[in-house]
Amino acid sequence: MSEMVETYRGTVYPWHCDHMDHMNVMWYVGKFDEGTWNFFSTLGVTPSYLRDNGRGMAAVDQRIAYKRELHAGDTVAVRTGVIEVRDKSIRFVHEMRNAETGEISAITLLTGVFIDTAARKSCALPEDFRGRAEKMKVAYDLPWQDK
Repeated sequence: MSEMVETYRGTVYPWHCDHMDHMNVMWYVGKFDEGTWNFFSTLGVTPSYLRDNGRGMAAVDQRIAYKRELHAGDTVAVRTGVIEVRDKSIRFVHEMRNAETGEISAITLLTGVFIDTAARKSCALPEDFRGRAEKMKVAYDLPWQDK
């Protein structure tokens, strides 16, 4: 098993906050999404690769557990690890932490499917992509697992 890798680092700005003075849920999703594209790039699935090969990634499932509030001025770090790699899909986890305190703010579990953008159908993940993803597998105690 591998260690999770940092895929995003950023700041909570005042306009990210809602009427309760904490980061609104839409920004958690946005920061996780930025982590996703950085993660895919480390696997070799870059924007140019997708464009040049008529391929794409489609999110088909996302679960989020909110653990701690984030406020304007907080710095956040997202770390990512692979849970499962299948022929046409990948399941991975992002963990968002308050970079100052180290506390987990949110966890998301995503399932992405590799697609042929012309046929609009799923297709097999390239072997090199799968190989890199397999090396990033982590053991992670997901909040949704039965105890």
